[in-house]
Amino acid sequence: GLGPEDVDILITNCSIFCPSPSLSSMIVNKYKMKSTIKTFSLSGMGCSASPISVDLASRLLRVYPNSNALVISTEIITPNCYMGNERSMLVPGCLFRLGCAAVLLTNRQAEKNRAKYRLLHIVRTHKGPQDRAYNSVTHEEDSEGRLGISLSKELMVIAGEALTSNITTLGPLVLPVSEMVRFAYNFIARKILGSKKIKPYVPNFNQVFDHFCVHAGGRAVIDELQTGLRLSEGQVEASRMALYRFGNTSSSSIWYELSYIEAKGRMKRGDRAWQIAFGSGFKCNSAVWQCNRDIKVKTDGYGAWSDCIDRYPIYVPEIFKW
Repeated sequence: GLGPEDVDILITNCSIFCPSPSLSSMIVNKYKMKSTIKTFSLSGMGCSASPISVDLASRLLRVYPNSNALVISTEIITPNCYMGNERSMLVPGCLFRLGCAAVLLTNRQAEKNRAKYRLLHIVRTHKGPQDRAYNSVTHEEDSEGRLGISLSKELMVIAGEALTSNITTLGPLVLPVSEMVRFAYNFIARKILGSKKIKPYVPNFNQVFDHFCVHAGGRAVIDELQTGLRLSEGQVEASRMALYRFGNTSSSSIWYELSYIEAKGRMKRGDRAWQIAFGSGFKCNSAVWQCNRDIKVKTDGYGAWSDCIDRYPIYVPEIFKW
């Protein structure tokens, strides 16, 4: 096994809680890591911070050979609990929960057969130049001076636009030629010929991905992505169960979902998993992984689901509006 002294790069991400010394420094001190370790603490990135951290780790691993990079994604909301009355700032308190996930990445050839996954692609989309997107999720004071997270009513629309931009970049990297031709024909008809009657074509990602880890930002987020990407109920099961069991754990939610798929014994060698995460700014980030070996729960463990996986999936009733 590996010990703290074997970690060469440490990256932490936590959007709201940004202490000094940093979270990465706290971990280095707690586990007495080596003095040559390279540490990074990311903050303010929202729920999409985990793919950003993985992207940073992968780029660093290209520079530093024979190294291990530890990525820790968490959200600590307790010091920022909103106690006011603004409706737009009360919603996050109903959705967000504390959560944490740690991922170890390496470029050591000796660990190739032990590794669970191989990172294929990271695609990052930033809609920050648009004011409506930039202001859709903000950490601000209400009229009485109480700090909280404010969510815009346009959030779902903005998320959809960000996802469209993201899959436009991701598509050519993963889709077969037939799907790329259909997408290109649709794009030309809508943009160049100016036909407004033609709806945007959504590529069939079921042809290239075996598992989907949709950010558990809320029921509406999962519903919207399921419809937009034409996913079955089984394909969003991990996201719904993670939201039901743990709530919105921010950047770590996509790892709870991947752990659910593993705990169910569904991840096999060669399978491809697509992680989709959204975050303030506004950002949409994707990570594509290929399973390197069969994941066996008896030896690899059940992860966060060790005490409850047998109870899932469960039926979650629809919410009716009166």
